[in-house]
Amino acid sequence: MGKIVVGVDGSPTGQAALAWARSEAKLRGCSLDVVHAWQYPYQGPRTTVTEPRELMELDAAKELQAAFRGLDLDADDGLEVHHELLEGNAAKVLINASTDADLVVVGSRGRGGFTSLLLGSTSHAVVQHAHCPVTVVPAPVAVG
Repeated sequence: MGKIVVGVDGSPTGQAALAWARSEAKLRGCSLDVVHAWQYPYQGPRTTVTEPRELMELDAAKELQAAFRGLDLDADDGLEVHHELLEGNAAKVLINASTDADLVVVGSRGRGGFTSLLLGSTSHAVVQHAHCPVTVVPAPVAVG
């Protein structure tokens, strides 16, 4: 049985990557490792407030749990899902996680400020340095 690692960051593209990785893991019969990286100071819901490290880690943990809301994880489907909250640069965390993975899945863009770029800095670094194949999931198309 193989392993698929997916990075989530609370963005719509991260959610799309998680949904795609879940489907691929079910198709391949792989386990799914959902990874959320955070750094102090964490860029989360309270970015304008200086907080102690523990509160920022708590925000990051809530962000990881929120990634699972709305994702149909049926206990009877046989999919083995793990989640990891890891401190560090997101690209480095995912590259390290790729050493024992069969596939890493990332969204094309996260929450960074340069929205005109095709790839965000994390997805760009993971594509260049991962130790296994990488799938980059594009941003969901806005309807309306």
